[in-house]
Amino acid sequence: MDRYLLIASTICFLAAVVHTVIELRAGVFRPMRFNFFAIGLGFIFQTGFLWIRGQYLGRCPITNLFEVFIFLAWSVALIYMLVGSVYRLSLMGAFTAPLVLLLQGFALITPIDARHPVIVPANSWLEFHASMSLVAYGVFALACIAGVMYLLQELQLKTHHLHSIFYHLPPLTNLFAAITRLLWWGFALYTIGIVSGFFTGHPLPRIQVVAAIALWLLYAAILQARHLKWLAPKRVAALCIIGFSAALALLWGITFTAELHQVP
Repeated sequence: MDRYLLIASTICFLAAVVHTVIELRAGVFRPMRFNFFAIGLGFIFQTGFLWIRGQYLGRCPITNLFEVFIFLAWSVALIYMLVGSVYRLSLMGAFTAPLVLLLQGFALITPIDARHPVIVPANSWLEFHASMSLVAYGVFALACIAGVMYLLQELQLKTHHLHSIFYHLPPLTNLFAAITRLLWWGFALYTIGIVSGFFTGHPLPRIQVVAAIALWLLYAAILQARHLKWLAPKRVAALCIIGFSAALALLWGITFTAELHQVP
């Protein structure tokens, strides 16, 4: 049952991507409520999947890499639903849907949904640490998407080749303000996630600690450079993309689930 909900969710995000492609090929890109509703419906199906899987496991459903990717995709959709309306970045849905589709499609296609025959009692601090870190990843993903939108608009202004999508992008100042706020929110959540990891009562793998601190230092450096105005806005936008790409790469080495199954 949970697998069908996840497939239905993926179809919703695919519909948003297809609709965007059709609009772009037609050469008339318009603000699309369809994308918002498709992503919203996909988010509901994601939530249903996580709830059913969580009920079965008796814990937060992040016990293997498959569930981690789905939880991350859910976090991205959640932050978009909140941020898109607050900052009036409705066009962000056209960029968010492909990322969520990629994450969920990868999780569904690859054989990473390893079920564990023995259900071990949950460690609430460890689950809090992992879930907060993944939600922070979702915020960093939206900062990455806003960075892509910023660089795309700046490129069109520089080349004087304005596509119809240009007229629906927020002003560069608004986009940069959104990037800055998203970075601060993501950094705060990630800090909480890292700190909570030291209260689990169980030693975390050294590679996980080193990777998490390295990523934290990267985002701290970006925010410091932004605060001191050492970097131009376009470089901050580019670093948001680099930072989230590094986060995804490091996700393979961050073994939340191995720890969850080893806790007595």
